[in-house]
Amino acid sequence: MVNEDGSVSDVPDLGPLPQRITVDTEQVRRLVADQFPHLADLPIEPVANGGWDNWTFHLGPEMLVRLPSAAEYALAVDKEHRWLPALAARLPLPIPAPVAKGKPDAGYPYPWSIYRWLDGEPASVDRIADPVRFAIDLAEFLAAMQSVDAAGGPQPGIHNWFRGGTLRTYDKKVERALAELDGHVDAALVREIWARALDARWDGVDRWFHGDIAQGNLLLADGRLAAVIDFGTCGVGDPACDLAVAWTLLTADGRKAFRQRLSVDDATWARGRGWALWKTLATCCSTFEDPEDAEEFSNAQRVLGEILSEYTATESPRLAHDSNDA
Repeated sequence: MVNEDGSVSDVPDLGPLPQRITVDTEQVRRLVADQFPHLADLPIEPVANGGWDNWTFHLGPEMLVRLPSAAEYALAVDKEHRWLPALAARLPLPIPAPVAKGKPDAGYPYPWSIYRWLDGEPASVDRIADPVRFAIDLAEFLAAMQSVDAAGGPQPGIHNWFRGGTLRTYDKKVERALAELDGHVDAALVREIWARALDARWDGVDRWFHGDIAQGNLLLADGRLAAVIDFGTCGVGDPACDLAVAWTLLTADGRKAFRQRLSVDDATWARGRGWALWKTLATCCSTFEDPEDAEEFSNAQRVLGEILSEYTATESPRLAHDSNDA
């Protein structure tokens, strides 16, 4: 990458914010009727909380229509159709199964998809029946995903906002967030954790990752993990991005069981903490001034507190010990 001052950097450029478009039910109805007439009689209605990267609609009781909301998000369509069937055969839980791929038409400019509907309710702290069992089940899923042959898999890029690559991609965003949150967070401690994450080396071995292991993409049935959805950010590279959930959703006991099952070393754990940190700072930044976002900001503050306290409890004594040994 070439910086504004003419210097060359190996840190990727995220580029401008995606320019999202809106999609309504009637537009989806026309797309389905024109391209898949055998499905034209099925009812179509928006999915509640259908996501940001895609507009999502129920198509009858057993399918959904998923339409990217911007050109950058549309880059994931071919990837998902290529790789999800291959991944599904190797994973212990259901994942989305592509049914058909649509083409740009009827005023909609991007490729789009029809998937099988997966039942379940989004994971949340209060819905998880057994936090440790949930953490282990999730670790088993990620371990299975990391064991899939990564040869030829999608490398980090705009299609997944460089997940699987260096955390330095988000360095400027972290500094910008700290400037905006001045007085609301412990900036010195945040910078210490972030610096430790940036310095933690990856072994360079490509492994599969999901890229957005978050509560909205983890489905529960009777309080247990039942399915994992939304693989738009998946790829191969450094899987540390999938560890962010250890701080954003898991309990302290669950986090310990999760790390043990995945056999996560210190460097990978530090990078995972870094992924959780920048995502949480971004949420804090976008919600702290709007009273309508008070609940989301409060939850982001809780997660940030979890990150800071876990780091202080587990890393500070080690740092002091290392200093004494020097």
